[in-house]
Amino acid sequence: MDDYDPMETLEDSGPQVVVREAAKYSVDFTLRNVDLAFANSLRRVILAEIPTIAIDLVEVEANSSVLPDEFIAHRLGLVPLSSKDAEQLLYSRDCDCEGYCENCSIVLSLSAKCTGHEIMKVYARDLVISSMTPNDSIGKPIITDSEGQGPVIAKLRRGQELRMRCIAKKGIAKEHAKWAPTSSVGFEYDPHNKLRHLDLWYEEDAVAEWPKTKNADWEDPPLDNSFDIHAQPSAFYYDVESVGSLDPDTIIQQGIKALQQKLAAVIQDLTEDSSNGDAATRNEEYEPRSPGMADSTFQGDGHGYGGFNTPYQGGGASAWGGGTTPYGTTPYGGGSGWAA
Repeated sequence: MDDYDPMETLEDSGPQVVVREAAKYSVDFTLRNVDLAFANSLRRVILAEIPTIAIDLVEVEANSSVLPDEFIAHRLGLVPLSSKDAEQLLYSRDCDCEGYCENCSIVLSLSAKCTGHEIMKVYARDLVISSMTPNDSIGKPIITDSEGQGPVIAKLRRGQELRMRCIAKKGIAKEHAKWAPTSSVGFEYDPHNKLRHLDLWYEEDAVAEWPKTKNADWEDPPLDNSFDIHAQPSAFYYDVESVGSLDPDTIIQQGIKALQQKLAAVIQDLTEDSSNGDAATRNEEYEPRSPGMADSTFQGDGHGYGGFNTPYQGGGASAWGGGTTPYGTTPYGGGSGWAA
């Protein structure tokens, strides 16, 4: 008991994070003392389930360029927008408005006309917020180049014009890649392949044809060809690169928060099932419902959505709020606008 160090034991018992490199749009860190399932879950949540802001609908007022409306709408949807404090906006499926409003969307205007003889380039900097916003930064195009112009949207010749009204909404990358907060998430464990999880195919020399990554410097190489079949990885290496809509540290924090919410929903559902007992043994009808949606204010049966409805809006609606398609009654959001 003389060698017992309570602080050392406490540190070794929980997850450990070592930030190896941090930049404005990227972070490189190591996560230890967790299992592979948890580490991979964090990676998947960072990729697909962090809410951001992106242009979702485009109302075309004038387009005399050589590019079709839907082509420009697709480009506009991929322009990264600042998503700081995105939780202040509602998802459009959770809002009471019919199309969009200040509570669930941000409106940006694009107006450009070429009057000279030279080719005019329309950049992301030409997108101007024209609606009320929860804060001063949300919805602004992310400009990272030294000229302060952003990505090119279109090119115009003399007399050509673009006038568009862009509606940005909150979403996650699981719905569409334009809501992805990251351009890439590097993930690696066991860089020396000591666990034999990879079968490296090679022609002549495996060492020469499969060079080690920089993460190999953080672990001891194997002493011989033997390995423990029951060994488990305990160190995981992340390299998260942001598109600019969120800071890298915010992305990690939001990923942990989303993972906690998912686990809390599972625990709550299991707790309710255990407290209610087995309905089948009592010959009672089982009604499946979505986790966390048991709010009697939506329906008066005490179970929220009664199993035959989706967790968002009515039972005939899809998960994204549309009656027949993910974006409304038509594939392009209805009216004369195009879906980004």
